[in-house]
Amino acid sequence: MSHDPNHIEETEHHLELRNLTLDDYNDVKELMDKVYANVGGAWPFKNYKAQVTTFPDGQICIEDKGKVVAFAISVIVDYDQFDDKHTYDEITGDAYLTTHDPNGDVLYGVEVIVCPEYRGLRLGRRLYEARKELCRNLNLQSIMAGGRIPNYGKHSHEMTPYEYIEAVKSKDIYDPILTFQLSNGFEVKQILKAYLPEDEASRGYATLLQWHNIYYEPGNPRLFGGKKSSARIGCIQWQMRYFENVEELLQQVEYFVDALSDYGCDVALFPEFFNAPLMGLSESQESIDAIWHLASYTDEILNAISNLALSYNITIIAGSMPVVEDEELYNVSYMCRRDGTIDSQYKIHPTPHEKKDWIMKGGNDLNVFDTDFGKIGILICYDVEFPELARLQSEQEMQILFVPFWTDTKNGYLRVRRCAQARAIENECYVAIAGSVGNLPKVDNVDIQYGQTAVFSPSDFSFPHDAIVSETTPNTEMTLIVDLDLDKLTKLQNEGSVRNYLDRRRDLYRVQWLGDK
Repeated sequence: MSHDPNHIEETEHHLELRNLTLDDYNDVKELMDKVYANVGGAWPFKNYKAQVTTFPDGQICIEDKGKVVAFAISVIVDYDQFDDKHTYDEITGDAYLTTHDPNGDVLYGVEVIVCPEYRGLRLGRRLYEARKELCRNLNLQSIMAGGRIPNYGKHSHEMTPYEYIEAVKSKDIYDPILTFQLSNGFEVKQILKAYLPEDEASRGYATLLQWHNIYYEPGNPRLFGGKKSSARIGCIQWQMRYFENVEELLQQVEYFVDALSDYGCDVALFPEFFNAPLMGLSESQESIDAIWHLASYTDEILNAISNLALSYNITIIAGSMPVVEDEELYNVSYMCRRDGTIDSQYKIHPTPHEKKDWIMKGGNDLNVFDTDFGKIGILICYDVEFPELARLQSEQEMQILFVPFWTDTKNGYLRVRRCAQARAIENECYVAIAGSVGNLPKVDNVDIQYGQTAVFSPSDFSFPHDAIVSETTPNTEMTLIVDLDLDKLTKLQNEGSVRNYLDRRRDLYRVQWLGDK
């Protein structure tokens, strides 16, 4: 029998692995209605649309000659936000994928369905392998999923879910889902109760399964960026007012922390010496006695603010407060993280007034802090007028500089403001300044304040035309909340109209820190 090389008969199947699109809904619905006829059938289109638009790379299908015959739905989650006893609706956001977090660490399997007529072609294995590849490419720690155990209903009268799973592991019992998942390298981490209450065949039970990505490297950037791509910062323009005691001051602090936390801020910035009203409680009328008296409240206030950071889930930069160490007075800004840890930045340059009237000393350390919303630095008021400090911080990849300030006149305020704007431009970072307003008639030498809180950006096309992200009304108590796009800073360094960081003539000059730290 002769063979005609020009005639090739069409094969029975022509399979293609690709991402799902909105146009595939009818095929997906048909599959779900067929497989889940007894447990509610297909998702409504609005669920499917949310899945495909929220995380398009995670929704995979296999088509045969133009028709979807198998598909897998996934979501990236920050697994620390859930515990191992979650339900399907909790971790999938009722199948809308509202839990999707591009910066998460786990690829969670929402659904896998293969057309019954195609189950002999191992399409499920192809989908699982595609998911593993996606997990590796995204540099995620693992794939997790809640798996039905549909044959358990046949054995529930004679064994517990745990005994059933062990029997499936030892291959004494076959389960169409669990047996398949175990053969694909998944481990049973937990038994979930009421995971899918409507799943009668599984008696509502499910297995929490995990596949570990052995190629995961924590230091590597993920597809969507290992660090947060944005930060929401809240700044308090603080009204100076008389307080009878520490409790009244902390009540006002909590009011602002509560408000900023409600708006989902990552950080709250208070002004320099926001606790200055307590100087009025000093028995002495002398300025130096009042500031040393103020220092006696610092530990109590710091502990209270750290507890607020924990309870309101927001990092708080507690402006600055006076601290006495070894009989010397310092001005210190404390950063109270929402995880309970505390860091500090001492004011390095006391003003001539602070040195003369308060005998204040300058600190000797300059820091850049890692936070869950980016790398930040803190410079207290006068320190921002020394460009070397911010330059040294920028060498440590600082993204946001926070400047709590306290100024009494407009010209003093403008020195802080203009220098802060310059630091943002020359170091290609954001700078947030927060000050106090009002008056303290009972406190000698610090009776008036002038302030306007603001957030500044570098000056280029990707940022506001005047390099001012936002600012408050001067001399009015209020908050300022802004979202900062951190990815823009990276792009600016490499593609900006000018590149202050890259174009420095390091062959001609440098700024060098001579201190111990």
